[in-house]
Amino acid sequence: MHVDLDQFQAAVEFRRHPELRGEPVIVGGNGDPQEPRKVVTCASYPARGYGVHAGMPLRSAARKCPDAVFLPLDMAAYSEASDEVMDLLRTFPVRVEVLGWDEAFLAADTDDPEQLAREIRSAIEELDLTCAIGVGDNKLRAKLATGFAKSVGKAGDSAQEVSDARTGIFRLTGENWAELMSYRPTSALWGIGSRIAKRLSDLGITTVAELAAADREALAAEFGPATGPYLWLLGRGAGDTDVVTEPRIPVGHSKSETFPHDLTERAELDAAVQRLATAVAEEVAESGRITVRVGVTVRTNTFYTRTKQRKLPEPTADVAEIAQAALEILGRFELDRPVRLLGVRLELLPE
Repeated sequence: MHVDLDQFQAAVEFRRHPELRGEPVIVGGNGDPQEPRKVVTCASYPARGYGVHAGMPLRSAARKCPDAVFLPLDMAAYSEASDEVMDLLRTFPVRVEVLGWDEAFLAADTDDPEQLAREIRSAIEELDLTCAIGVGDNKLRAKLATGFAKSVGKAGDSAQEVSDARTGIFRLTGENWAELMSYRPTSALWGIGSRIAKRLSDLGITTVAELAAADREALAAEFGPATGPYLWLLGRGAGDTDVVTEPRIPVGHSKSETFPHDLTERAELDAAVQRLATAVAEEVAESGRITVRVGVTVRTNTFYTRTKQRKLPEPTADVAEIAQAALEILGRFELDRPVRLLGVRLELLPE
């Protein structure tokens, strides 16, 4: 099963601001729609009806939906609510793999997964939250099934699809894969974005059925010996079935910042990189991890983005040494254009 919480950040806000239910609510930045270079992180369903979506600049969202209520990000509240849901899921006879704040894979041994899904949805509703649940015979199909479960019914959907979607639960397996997925574009598959879909289209492959029938060797020649056959498997609905209950140990940690105004002075750039590097190095050191490589990302006002990195002479947790390394890496860039974003990433010694 794949559990996906609905409009999660907005829903958490509704729990403490019930008067906002049904209103176009937009979460992002400090809650100021005129704040430059801040983006929408969540839009309530009414706001989405105006064309507002995650990743959109707040200013653009305000133009599309001028009557929206804008709220600031509250990371602590969302994290706490997420933990509440994940702890609840673990009380059911399932194995839980957390994917993020608002979604998780569940593995269950049951002859009636829909009944189990209904029980889970009912329990989550008692937390004053809602969710959609996809049921599948692997992770790919369960994830895609959630999309059907969230659907409100579109032109071309069967009566069964619309009926099942209204329950917030949908099953997608090998039995109905061809019927429901064959005619859809390759971008409908989890793992295929617009760029890969465009490259597939250039090969004459535009639908899931065409991808499933494609020549594996031709795909390998175009996308590589690993990615090409993997795309072919996606077209057939094949996917992983392992649910990993242990938290993933991060292999890196990073921080980035998009500035309200472009930085042009070298002293400003140095100060920003040192601040970011110090902050991320302190967090890594507090967790008891050791840094082995430092990377710096620069994005100019033309959106040209470049990352440079280097391996440290010796693994270290020394904050000052890591910050100095970041400064030296920044010095390798030709900073001849205004800079809108800087980022620092640390790669960590495996535990």
